[in-house]
Amino acid sequence: MPVTTVVFFAEEDGTCPLLVWLDRLPQKVQDKCIVRIERLAEMGYELRRPEADFLRDGIYELRVGFQSGNYRMLYFFHRQTAVISHGLTKEKRVPDREIDLAIRHHQLFEKDPAKHTYEEADHE
Repeated sequence: MPVTTVVFFAEEDGTCPLLVWLDRLPQKVQDKCIVRIERLAEMGYELRRPEADFLRDGIYELRVGFQSGNYRMLYFFHRQTAVISHGLTKEKRVPDREIDLAIRHHQLFEKDPAKHTYEEADHE
């Protein structure tokens, strides 16, 4: 099975909404999120519940639970690449505004993938 490339969405200014969100989470939650991202890379379109689910309009969620918290990372596909839009902590269902934000990110990414792919700064 081909491995799926996973990239993070970048804003116009180069910031990465997913990493900003992840940095605020407890280390154990960050670790579980990273494992889920690795599973997305392994499984791509084949990843299903309980690890991932389709929401609507081409937007999917990576699902992470820890203690009483429900953490979600919204993503979409661009050809064979999975693009993680951003993350959120939810209570019941993913709010429409969060899905709408991922849709806007998807539209921006489609127009200029290079501009909206997060690149880590070189640490030399």
